[in-house]
Amino acid sequence: MTGATDPRPGAEGADRSAVSGRPGGAAAPGGAAETLGTLPAVMRQALFYAPGDVRITQVPVPTPGPGELLVRVEVALVCGTDVKTYRRGHPVLLAEAPAPFGHEYCGVVAAVGAGAEGFAVGDRVSSANSAPCGHCFFCRREQLSLCENLQPLLNGAYADYLLVPARIVEVNMFRVPYGMEPERAALLEPLACVLKGLEVGDVGPGTTVGVVGLGPIGLMMTYAAAGRGARVIAVGRNDGKLAAARAVGAAEVVDLRTAGGDAPAVVRALTEQGKGVDVAVEAVGRPEVWDFAVAMVRRGGVVNFFGGCEQGSVATIDTYRLHYEELCLTAAFHHTPRHVRMAAEVLARVDFPHRTLVTHRYTLDELTKALRAAGRETEVKGLIKAAVIP
Repeated sequence: MTGATDPRPGAEGADRSAVSGRPGGAAAPGGAAETLGTLPAVMRQALFYAPGDVRITQVPVPTPGPGELLVRVEVALVCGTDVKTYRRGHPVLLAEAPAPFGHEYCGVVAAVGAGAEGFAVGDRVSSANSAPCGHCFFCRREQLSLCENLQPLLNGAYADYLLVPARIVEVNMFRVPYGMEPERAALLEPLACVLKGLEVGDVGPGTTVGVVGLGPIGLMMTYAAAGRGARVIAVGRNDGKLAAARAVGAAEVVDLRTAGGDAPAVVRALTEQGKGVDVAVEAVGRPEVWDFAVAMVRRGGVVNFFGGCEQGSVATIDTYRLHYEELCLTAAFHHTPRHVRMAAEVLARVDFPHRTLVTHRYTLDELTKALRAAGRETEVKGLIKAAVIP
């Protein structure tokens, strides 16, 4: 057990101004909120009422309290969790309805609550959707992604304005570098999750990684693993996504539509001596794909169950393989402040493939259309990730 962990960026030597290449913003003076001109009295906001029932409504524009920021949303990206929430609700994110939702965003600070240090009106910002408390059972053991006090989570990016909770402002918010496209900056939170997941299995030069599932997460996992020198085999069933996998760094792709009855064997055949991949990443979130990931890993290999399945789902694991072949089965969930900072650095790389990932754009009034397309309830050619523009 370790001592208490302070999750604040300053506690680990982070410099948020270095991320943007400009001096830090000022806190609101005199204990009052600082605003950019006159804010409107009302705004549009998407509210979740029930599975399949999302409405764009008029609500008052909130005033930021102590430590909070009000952000004018420039773009909100459609996350897989948002799609699942739209389909069946979410007991944590949306415990009570009607509720705002959406959490991958980039925007401009419109008002600064008293004591919100390091940011000023006019700053372009993005953030994670939570921040650990630093003192609970799990934070004291440096398992910050499992913090028992992640609430309040950030929700409400599908709107004209977004109120960001004080702890997130303090711990997991960053100014966007000058010239960075908002859609790129909005990928901060999912990329942080990917980078945390990539630490499972010691991925690096000489490692063969199999990634099953080529949505935005699987593609970012492919990009990040290849960037670390790993040889990536990407597995999917969509022409556009298979091409995208090659574009972001996959050495080989396997099309499940043509792989035949034993697709894991096709993957293994592409590895050294046909033994199997060193690290298998499941990036879909279905029990049958968990089984696929186990089937393509070598003896002594690591399986990373990255995709979250519906509560109550059951996967079958061959206990003989698990024991006698010394498989390591693990999972990666959420992010930590360290991985959020890493993500901010990766987003600044010239080769980061945000244009490959964000392929379609919708207005806020078209949010339901975007959610249905992302959930494949309606077929949209070439869709990988949708952006919602208020």
